[in-house]
Amino acid sequence: MKDIVTDSFVRDARHLRLDTFVRLRWLAITGQSAAVVGAQFGLGLPLPFGWCFLVIAASSWLNLALRIRFPASYRLSDDSAALLLAFDIIQLAALLFLTGGLQNPFSLLFLAPVLISATALPPERTLALGLLAIGLATLLALIHRPLPWFADGRLELPFLYISGVWTAILLGTAFTGVYAWKVAEETRLLAQALAATELVLAREQHLSQLDGLAAAAAHELGTPLGTIMVVTKELSRQLAPTASPGVREDLALLRDQVDRCRGILSKLTSLDGDGGGFLQTVSLNHLVEELVAPQRAMGIQLDVTSRGEGPEPSCRRNPGVLFGLANIVDNAVDFAKTRVVIEARWTYEQVWLEIRDDGEGFSGEVLLRAGEPYVTTRGADRVRSGETSGAGLGLGLFIAKTLIERSGAQLTLSNASGSAATGAVVRVSWPRQAFERGVTAVRHAQNGEVQTPDQDRSNAYMNT
Repeated sequence: MKDIVTDSFVRDARHLRLDTFVRLRWLAITGQSAAVVGAQFGLGLPLPFGWCFLVIAASSWLNLALRIRFPASYRLSDDSAALLLAFDIIQLAALLFLTGGLQNPFSLLFLAPVLISATALPPERTLALGLLAIGLATLLALIHRPLPWFADGRLELPFLYISGVWTAILLGTAFTGVYAWKVAEETRLLAQALAATELVLAREQHLSQLDGLAAAAAHELGTPLGTIMVVTKELSRQLAPTASPGVREDLALLRDQVDRCRGILSKLTSLDGDGGGFLQTVSLNHLVEELVAPQRAMGIQLDVTSRGEGPEPSCRRNPGVLFGLANIVDNAVDFAKTRVVIEARWTYEQVWLEIRDDGEGFSGEVLLRAGEPYVTTRGADRVRSGETSGAGLGLGLFIAKTLIERSGAQLTLSNASGSAATGAVVRVSWPRQAFERGVTAVRHAQNGEVQTPDQDRSNAYMNT
């Protein structure tokens, strides 16, 4: 998966647009201004009005500078975003210092920058911002201007209450930070995995398009190659009595190369299971052999068995299914100690493919979260072997399951049963109708016939 999900891909998924920060800060500036104006002129509280608006203006100036300097689509790095949030915490602390410290009910707004950081930045940045917020809250509990109150009275809240507010800020910062980070991280990982799957599907779509281009090219090139062959034969016949040995050899070479080109084109347009072309139907045994062939040189014993009721099923070549099944076989070979067993079975209603190895089997976490992205047991081994870049991302099984189930199959994971049995078991099962979907249409297309969807469905039942 290294060519699908890279480190930069993962990092870019975290980065937020500058426009998001600017808009949130304008919202905060509006709320702070409304609170100061309402307290000063609506309630008549004696605020240090000029100093408060100077602090609020600092945020406004920063917003204007950022808007002028960078485009709205600019994405902030982790360090830049952390610095902007740190500024917001410090600006809020300065405003609270002027308006009563932790006695001010708006002191709970310390949670907002930490919450934003938890959803967008790595945990270490969020931890640093949380410590900054707690540190400033501690200073405000000890040092602050008096809480603005009406002219005919003075409100002094007990220190025990202030300690309670400080504790609430501490626990709220810790809880909301961890909770928001956990939820955001799961959402982010799922989004990245889906994006990786879309890249795989796009690549397979390109391969399918190349299949069509190859068939069209083979059809178009057949006529000029036939003409070249006819002309070559005529030249050989006409020049045979007088041609030099070199000319005769050149003409023979030209005929051989034309025959070779026609053979290649016939493979490209072959639709039967043994043709080896791009567009073809394959039998179940042929499909299994295609999966096993690349693994025979890996030093692991591969045992392949097949049995079933009735005629052997065939399917259309599906690049997505081949990719997914190859990924599962590759994992089985990687984790096996000495042996991998691949068993193909079929009945008149079902088709099964079971892949077993004699390794350690699936861990409990993998079995509980089967098919979810970023579930892997490869990380530690690959780190020890030095393969750290892009390895062990846990996307292989997720993508394989997604691609295979798109064909109508069901994929289940388990461990070998029995006291002496060990290893993982992956079972893929199709309804036979789904496995053979489209086979009849391909065969009719090969014969130049038109096949309707209803005929295709009825023939699929007849084939069983």
